[in-house]
Amino acid sequence: MNDATHEDHFAACAPDVRRRLSAIQVEVQRRIPDATPCIAYRMPAFRRGKVFFYFAGFKRHIGIYPPLNAPADLVAKLGPYRGPKGNLTFPHAAPLPLDLIGEVAEALASAYGRPDGK
Repeated sequence: MNDATHEDHFAACAPDVRRRLSAIQVEVQRRIPDATPCIAYRMPAFRRGKVFFYFAGFKRHIGIYPPLNAPADLVAKLGPYRGPKGNLTFPHAAPLPLDLIGEVAEALASAYGRPDGK
């Protein structure tokens, strides 16, 4: 069993990246209070029955997974951040759009998470 925590992963990052990852963690917890922090695919993640939100810090950006395909208005707002496979990339050199990331978390929780926790 892997006992790693989000904070273990954050500790391996540069301080500025650590702050950005922590801000995302807080935003997801604020928006989906019944989500449980976990580690999945060696990344910090959140589950609500199933894992619905993964995020990780890289050298030049923060990535958020899995790709979001609906609702269309939110997908349109994500255009500047979408990679070729639809995963989201938020460059460290740009401000972090926490409100938008929170909307993504809510949409992913709705699409993949199970409110009953099973």
